[in-house]
Amino acid sequence: MDGADVRDAAEEMTRVLDPHRDRDWSVPAGTLRWTCWTTAAHVAHDLLAYAGQVTGRPDDAYLPYDLRVSPAATPAQVLAVVRACAGLLAAAVDAAPPETRAWHFGPCDPAGFAAMGVAETLLHTHDITLGLGVPWQPPRRLSALVLRRLFPDAPPGAAPEVLLWMTGRAELPGRARRTSWAWRAALD
Repeated sequence: MDGADVRDAAEEMTRVLDPHRDRDWSVPAGTLRWTCWTTAAHVAHDLLAYAGQVTGRPDDAYLPYDLRVSPAATPAQVLAVVRACAGLLAAAVDAAPPETRAWHFGPCDPAGFAAMGVAETLLHTHDITLGLGVPWQPPRRLSALVLRRLFPDAPPGAAPEVLLWMTGRAELPGRARRTSWAWRAALD
């Protein structure tokens, strides 16, 4: 995965959520305890953190910094922060040589950070759409890429449904709903 995939995920998030920017984003985001607003700010935080990891290349922990989105920011402004942070991650991933490694519970390559950025964006967009009552599913192409990189043990099936099932967000016919999960971004 690369920077174009990260940008595509952020654009999809904006496309689906921006028409609902005037709604009440203080409601819970799906089954999360976070509000829709907080969940969107979390996406921006993760994208920036991943960009820092790729460019800072720490080998044993996350860099000790954090993103603070102004509590006065509107949903439209939070989405703009998400797009900005996605742009930073995309630029970092695309500028890093493929052999670059940085810490994410082990050594992770730039493509792994791109995959995690796309996953965070798609999954939390799903959470927010549930909270706002907006029907939406993650795009098939991006879901398939995330599954291939982060969930190599994913069962066969339609990529969006499998991605939601792998992360405990949906049921999958013939399989129990997952109550815990983890993706594998670090390389062996």
